[in-house]
Amino acid sequence: MNFAFSEEQDELRKSVHRFLEDKSPETEVRRLMETTDGYDPAVWTQMAEQLGLQSLIIPEQFGGSGFSYVELIVVLEEMGAALLCAPFFSTVALATNALLTSGDQSAQEYLLPGIAAGDTIATLAFTEDSGRWDADGITLAAAPSGDGWALNGHKSFVIDGHTAGLILVVGRTPAGLSLFGVKGDADGLTRTPLATMDQTRKQARLEFADTPAWLIGVDGGAGPGLSKTLDLAAVALAAEQVGGAQRCLDSSVEYAKTRIQFGRPIGSFQAIKHKCADMLLEVESAKSAAYYAGWAAAEDSDELPVVASLAKSYCSEAYFHAAAETIQIHGGIGFTWEHPAHLYFKRAKSSELMLGDPSYHRELLAQRIGI
Repeated sequence: MNFAFSEEQDELRKSVHRFLEDKSPETEVRRLMETTDGYDPAVWTQMAEQLGLQSLIIPEQFGGSGFSYVELIVVLEEMGAALLCAPFFSTVALATNALLTSGDQSAQEYLLPGIAAGDTIATLAFTEDSGRWDADGITLAAAPSGDGWALNGHKSFVIDGHTAGLILVVGRTPAGLSLFGVKGDADGLTRTPLATMDQTRKQARLEFADTPAWLIGVDGGAGPGLSKTLDLAAVALAAEQVGGAQRCLDSSVEYAKTRIQFGRPIGSFQAIKHKCADMLLEVESAKSAAYYAGWAAAEDSDELPVVASLAKSYCSEAYFHAAAETIQIHGGIGFTWEHPAHLYFKRAKSSELMLGDPSYHRELLAQRIGI
């Protein structure tokens, strides 16, 4: 068992870091925040064609690169550090995983090549207005209609739901929880962008009124695959959070070295030293949790359900604390709109709640280990 990154994985990290330095500086993040779509189509295409990021974990038989989840962890950590505005998490961590765990090979052959090539933006529509991330929160109804199915109900807080060309919708049939594919321009589908605190990650509310859909997998048999999908997405989000937390720590330490007060750097004051030391401890611990969870995902380990909830709960709190302390260390300038600290603070808060907050995952963890 080796948790060190390989030379190839380190090179991947460097390549993605250079790409994001060029394509996702703070000025570009702020520009895209103000747009409705929230991403640059040209950069999205470059991510697919030049770096092959969308195809990373898709098997070669479906047009992908066939890499493991560890490579995805590396990429998402860099994206989290750069606050990349793009539908990558929704397309890869949510939709791609939902397809890969569905067990429906014909759907995989039909849909995954488009995602791998960067032609398809996809998302998973799971939660509804209740905001619940468990199966009991699903009320959207699906019924047979002609050769396919018709969906009636709503989904909320759908990441990139207003721009996705493919929406994987979790619905309920008489047989139980099922997964359906819906085209972004389907009849009876109304997509409304939501006003969000974190403008770097767009969300939407979707209304379905006899919306045509097709079944993915087995009617009533989507539960286990969706549970694994959410675990894999939690691991991916934990890696993003680690990248953001590390960036907060780096900026805080740099500011503490250069900000002079009373004739000396503020980093020489004990209160600031303690804040930075606590941040370092939490960020390194978060890395350990996220990396181990990434290994468990790559190896398809039985530990995945446990370590996914562990990583999500710990990394959520570590990132939020790091972002809050970054504002404190920067003082008055950290509270201003012009400083990037508030961007990380808002992303940290939204990521903390996405896929379930720390309390939810600690409860899930307790259930999974039999406490």
